[in-house]
Formats: sequence, C-alpha cells, structure tokens
Amino acid sequence: MHLLIEEAGKFHVGRLLTKTDTSSQVELDSGRRLKVKATNILLSIETTDPVAWLAQARHVGTEVDIPVAWEFAPEEDFDFGELAREYFSAHPSPLEQAGMLFALHGAPHYFRRAGRGRFRKASAQTVALALAAIEKKKQVAQQIRAWSDALCNAECPAPIREQLHKILFKPDKTSAPYQAVVDASRRAQCAPLDLLVRAGAIDSAYQFHWKRFLLEHFPQGTAFPRIDLSTLPNSWEELPLSPVRALSIDDSSTTEIDDALSVQGLGEDIVTVGIHIAIPGLGIEPGDAIDALCRARLSTVYVPGHKVTMLPDAVVERFTLQEGRNCPALSLYLRVRADSLDIVERSTRIEQVHIEANLRHDRLDGIVTPEWLDGRTQVGTTDGMDRVDSVDGGAGAEGVERYRSALSLLYRLAQRLHADREAVRGKPESLGHPDYNFRLMRADAHSDAEPDGSEWVEIGVRRRGAPLDLIVSEAMIVANSTWGAWLAELGVAGIYRGQPALAPGVKVRMSTKPQIHAGMGVRDYAWSSSPLRRYVDLVNQWQLIACVRHGTTARLAAPFPARDTRLFAILSDFDATYSAYRDVQNALERFWTLRYLQQRGVAELEALVLREGLVRALELPLVLTLVQAPVLERGDRVRVRLDKIDEVSLEVRAIYVSTLDDDAQDLENLADDEDEALPTAITIDVDLADAPEDAGTTDTTDNTVATEDGTLPT
Repeated sequence: MHLLIEEAGKFHVGRLLTKTDTSSQVELDSGRRLKVKATNILLSIETTDPVAWLAQARHVGTEVDIPVAWEFAPEEDFDFGELAREYFSAHPSPLEQAGMLFALHGAPHYFRRAGRGRFRKASAQTVALALAAIEKKKQVAQQIRAWSDALCNAECPAPIREQLHKILFKPDKTSAPYQAVVDASRRAQCAPLDLLVRAGAIDSAYQFHWKRFLLEHFPQGTAFPRIDLSTLPNSWEELPLSPVRALSIDDSSTTEIDDALSVQGLGEDIVTVGIHIAIPGLGIEPGDAIDALCRARLSTVYVPGHKVTMLPDAVVERFTLQEGRNCPALSLYLRVRADSLDIVERSTRIEQVHIEANLRHDRLDGIVTPEWLDGRTQVGTTDGMDRVDSVDGGAGAEGVERYRSALSLLYRLAQRLHADREAVRGKPESLGHPDYNFRLMRADAHSDAEPDGSEWVEIGVRRRGAPLDLIVSEAMIVANSTWGAWLAELGVAGIYRGQPALAPGVKVRMSTKPQIHAGMGVRDYAWSSSPLRRYVDLVNQWQLIACVRHGTTARLAAPFPARDTRLFAILSDFDATYSAYRDVQNALERFWTLRYLQQRGVAELEALVLREGLVRALELPLVLTLVQAPVLERGDRVRVRLDKIDEVSLEVRAIYVSTLDDDAQDLENLADDEDEALPTAITIDVDLADAPEDAGTTDTTDNTVATEDGTLPT
C-alpha cells in the first residue's frame, strides 16, 4: 500500500512501512524514509508505480475546469474529496480525488487553503479581481517578451530608451522595461550595456554620462527652488571701508569670484599684502534656507563648458568680488619686509574692499611673464599680445601695465612662499605638468547654454607655475594655513586637510583636528578661500567670523563647538560628494578629449610611459592602455596608434608603433598620473538573475591633479 502525503507544502507518494494511531513510516521512491503524522496523510493508494501514478494524478488535475468546480463548491469549508464527489461522481477514484487536490492547490485565486486538504472558495468579487490581475500580468509578460525580441533584433523600444538611466543605475526591478532588458541580455548572451548600445538606446554618449550623474546627485534637476532672499543684506555700510584697491585673478568664465589681492606701501621697507575673500558667511546663517541649499550640494560642479553652482546666481551676485564695487570681505593682511620678503605680522579683518579689476589669467598669461614682471620686456613686445583688449571687465595688455609693480611684488613673494614650502616638503614640487582648459564651440546656442555633446572642442594648455597661477595659489595656501592655525590657537573647531607623510600610499584626508599637510609643506591647512564654491570653506568662514568678532572667547560663540557631530557629518558628506563631482569632471574631460581626437582625425600621437601597459599623451590630458609593446622603461617616449574609440565606456587603446628619442623627461612629473585619467568601470545595477520566470535558460556573465589651494577648474 502507498500513501499520498503532504510534507512541507509538497506532495509525495510513499510506500507504507509501519502504522500507528498517530503516525506512519513511509519510504519514498528515492529511498528516503519519513515519519509522517496522521494528519498529513491524504489518501491511501494501491499502485505498483507511485511515480507514474503521481504524474497521472497531476494530469487529471490540469483537466479540472476550475470555474465549474468553483460553482459546485459549497460556501463553507470543504474537503477536496467532497468536491471531487460533486465534480466527478458519487464515488470518485483515488486518482480523481488526488487530481482535484492538485487542481484546488494550484488555483489560489479561486480557493483558499483552510487546513490539510481543506479549502474555502473565494468570493465572486475576489475571483474577479484575481482574474483581472492575472490577465494584466499576462499582458505585461507579453509586452516584456515583445520588448525583449526588439532588443535582440538591435531595436530599442521607446519606453526603454526613455528609462535608460533608471534601468541601468537605479532600476525598479519589478518594472517591465527592466525585465525586458534582463530577458534580452540572457537570450542574446550579451552584457546589458552592450546590448543597449547595439540597439541604439544611447543617442548621445555625452548625455549618457551627464544624465547618469544627474540621476545620482540631482534627481530633481539642477534648478534651485524659490527662496526668500530678503534676509540677505543689500549694503555693507556698517563695515569699515579699506583704503586698498584689490585685484582678482581668475579664468574668463569665472562668475563666483571669491578671492582678490592688494598691495600697499610699495617702495617702503614694509609692504602690506592683502588677501581678500568673499564673505557670504555674513548673510547666510547656519540652518537657514540658503544654508540648506548649500548643504544639499556641498560644492559647485565643474565640467567642460558647464557648471552647477552651489549657490543661486542671486546669492553669488551679492557676494562675488565684482570689479568696480565695494564688496564685503574677510581680509588677511601680511606685513612683509620688502628686501627679505619675511612676513613679520599677520592680521585678519572683516571689512569692505574696493575691487579695482577682475584680471583674467587666460588672457594675460602671455603678457605677465617673469621677464615682464622683472621689467625686461614691455607691453606690446610679447608675441603680439598688445592686441589683447579689455574683455568682460578684465584688463587687457595696456590695462595690466599699471599693475606691474604690484604683480611683481606678489610674484616675488609667491616664489619665496613656494620655496619655503618646498624646504618643508624636502623635495621640489612638480610644476611642469600642464593644466588643460576645455572650450566648447557652439554653432547655434548661447555661450552659457548647457552642452549637448555636439560641440566642437578646443583644448588649451596652461603650465603650472606661471606667474599669475603661482601668485594666486601661494596666496590661497598662506591664507588657508594661517587661518587654520588661528582656529587651532583659539580652540575653535574647523575642518582641516592633512597628509601625515609624503610617502607612496599616504593620501590627503579631511579631519576636524589640525595636522600637518606634508604634501604642501604647511601645518593646519583649512580650506577657507572658496566659500562661494565649497561648503567646508563656508563652514570654516563662519568659525573665522567668530574669531574676528570675539577673539579669545570665540570658541564659546562659534556656530560649531568642538566635537560637534554636525561637523563630522559635513566632513563625511563633503568628502564623498566632492569625490563624485571630481569623478564626473574627469569622465567628461576624457569624453571631450576623445571627441577632440575624432573631430581632428588623430590616428597617432606621442606619449610617455607611466608603467608597463600604461602611457600618457604628451599634448593632451589622456592616459591610455598600451598594447603590443616591447619592454619599456618609465619615462620612455613612444609613438602609439589609437584603436577604436568607445565614447560610452570612455575606452581607447594605444597600440605601440615605435620608441622615440629620449628627451630626458622629468619622472617627477609622472608621479601621480597613474591614478589620473583611466576611466572608472561603469557599474550598472542590472542583475541577470532577475530575469522573468519565463525567460530563456541561457546563462551569461554581466561585463560590466588639482592643487590643494585651488578649486576644480572652470
């Protein structure tokens, strides 16, 4: 004799071995023996082939007309045998009873389980709703299959194209478009991203990268919500007006002008150098509506041809150091010996400063050279630069002449400050590696329009250590280190950047404790010079304002007391966000570099070897994987041929062509390049294990140097 039993929600047929009033021992066809409670025994069966009998019973169950059975079923709880008698005959066979059991068990939308072998029919309303849901699910499955078929045929349905970024990076894994991509990837044995590229889902590689970033960090868009600006001061008459006439030095596209310089006492034994920083901390209060905007963004995002500002334009306009205006500023004054350039005194004030001019280094770097500053050349004698006129308020060749003496003093001081830092570092800083500026040329759009990826790109080179660059960078470093040390001296909390040692693998970290910054050769380095562009600078500025106003009791009045948990949260959030912003900047700079190569049909270029299998282009900001190369030494100069460029993955290989004459390249300039510009692998959130139940069974594998003192370049 055999028994039909239910164990852990599954049905088995086993040969009866022993039986008691409360349980029985049975042996399954696999040889496994079970002790079964009497309540789990559903039927006694006479058969010689239990496997075949069970299969036959399941077949009988599939032939049961469920709607008819539902009509016959009583309103109260019933046993499967009772319904079998109503449906089949007064004396149904064990096979028919078992078939009814399986039919009822497989129709939960018609029948609810009420115990072992017992059921209750669902109400007519419940059945109607369930059938509608089943029909909808069937239609969705058909839609998924249709979209999957289209993708496999290299066609992209519109709903998938519209939800491309969400599918890849923030998917709703129950949605039909996502399920279609997973199903098609499995059937085509193709990685999801490759499948979508092949199907033409990505209209613009530029938009693919940019919208991916926006989805992650600006899901509601980059527009600012409406806020009340009435709390911001319209004038600064209560602040004392400094007698200085200050100059700012920025790129032509810079609108958030947050630093300027001044010189007083030229020709005297003691010269006073002023470093003036925009002071939005006077109008923005911790916890107010504008602070909430800053706290959400944490930094301005810079990418070639575009930026997403930390502050609304109206707020920037109130505090930017615009030429021709008296602007509120946090000023650091350095009293400097004119002969030795020793700093003999430092003081900080909150005041109004008149901004004489906004100089633009991209227009003046060819004029303001070491020779010009030393008086060895005159304006108009440097490669035709006398044709440069005043543009956008920036002084041109003739206009900058009247600032020669001040700039000369600032340059000599910058050289001295730089030499002092190098002495602390123990080795020279590398200034030979260039910075690159990207300029996007738009044919039919305004110059301030957001790029769409179709622009013509120009890439300009700017050498680090040029006079104007050195003047600004050293001034900001001395301001940040001076103010960081002042915060530490007064016991006022701040956010610092430090590097314990100048050694491989020792990275720059942010901390709420003052510490050495070995890479820069200074102590107590606290970002404070870009409060319009970086939130940590604004936080430090609030603390510095308390220092100016309250002196030795500042720690009691500062908005952020020592060990404030808000500071730790700001530090952590800023570090992660700033890194993400830098990643998208690097990715889009690489995109435009690849586009530059394609627009000009560049097939070969010269490069320097960084290490085995890795080279850096000599004239472009591009690091490439090198293949088919002999053994090469670090710093070797080679000619390479470019392989196929992929703007989605940002990949391009360099195929070795030849080794060029060694020009004794400075290996120090290669120190950080290995971490610079190779693209990060695009990580997508499509899991092929999420395929629909009726998907194919084929399995596959899813393949998927800015200076400390400056800001990300515009």
